[in-house]
Amino acid sequence: MIDRESAILLKFKEMYGNNEGAGLARAPGRVNIIGEHTDYNDGYVLPIAIARDTMVAFRPTDSRTVNVCSMAVDESAGFALDEEGVPAGPHWVSYAAGVARVLAEEGVDLVGADLVIHSTVPIGGGLSSSAALEVSLALAFTSMAGVELDKRTLATACRRAENEYAGMGCGIMDQYVALYGEAGSAVLLDCRSMSHELVSCPSDTAKFVVCDTGVRHELATTEYNSRRQECSRAVQGAARVLRDEPVHSLRDLGPGDLPYLEHELDPVIFRRARHVVTENARVIAAAESMREQNYIAMGVLMDASHESLREDFEVSCEELDVMVEIAWAQSGVFGARMTGGGFGGCTISLVDSQQVDTFCKNITAAYKQRTGIVPSVYVCAPENSAEVVRGAS
Repeated sequence: MIDRESAILLKFKEMYGNNEGAGLARAPGRVNIIGEHTDYNDGYVLPIAIARDTMVAFRPTDSRTVNVCSMAVDESAGFALDEEGVPAGPHWVSYAAGVARVLAEEGVDLVGADLVIHSTVPIGGGLSSSAALEVSLALAFTSMAGVELDKRTLATACRRAENEYAGMGCGIMDQYVALYGEAGSAVLLDCRSMSHELVSCPSDTAKFVVCDTGVRHELATTEYNSRRQECSRAVQGAARVLRDEPVHSLRDLGPGDLPYLEHELDPVIFRRARHVVTENARVIAAAESMREQNYIAMGVLMDASHESLREDFEVSCEELDVMVEIAWAQSGVFGARMTGGGFGGCTISLVDSQQVDTFCKNITAAYKQRTGIVPSVYVCAPENSAEVVRGAS
């Protein structure tokens, strides 16, 4: 059976005549253990980089055009480096063009290129296929330009590309963990200072299991951006009520501030704020529980996170709730929650290692019985960050 790199290079040869001198870059997807919708509120998150990744084969050309082929959707497109804005064509090419545009603004002297993209990160599954794409492309572009940007600059550039060119108002978490993740550890990220601490993950005693609902709701992007706007309204309201406290983002609020806001803010806006404030506290507590290998406490926090996302932030959906409810009913499960932006995608469960095989079998059967959908279920462990596997020659 042909290996993955060979398959990508074979596609490169098919598209561009030969694959001589083609380089390879890769960037991982991520699963967020806890800390949802907190990153764009300057809060805390606790993700891990995962083995599923996006790989880009690349080679510079003498033109000022970037030609790109996506094996995931079997489409090709292109854009000119010297043009502005989002190019015409399929939406996914806006990610590539956006990364190129932002890197050029950072002073990178880009060159034309032929690209082939292959990904094992499920699109729209809440495992950050977009950040894996952006980061792998950024590494390819900078490698061809002969420059090496620091990881923070790369993460910020990739986030800008998604915000400004792909139209998704994401925070920094996904791009950051793609560049800073390490095998064996979660990344406890302070999204305000953009600093992080590595926290050792469970391995022998407990494992993380990701369950893909197989559902992708179209309202995910619009509702995600709507939640950002609601959080901004919450900040404005809190600043008005708490006149003696500086409130620049929901990160500036603590649980003790919530009683003062409950009857002063619109009920929906208050619930959005309550989720973010309590979720930040859960992230810090979960990291400490993980350090102590207290998986019972960690599971309680994961369960509470899902309930908050479902009730206060309202980004869950029927299929996610069904998957989590099934997980909660299984023996050996410490906790379970939706992961990612919501409205479909994946859940993450923390499961006793001795019960993992049974859990995977049971949740697959029960979810199929409840929904008619056969889910993808797989065990995840923290993996290393993005890299240029080899440069173009």
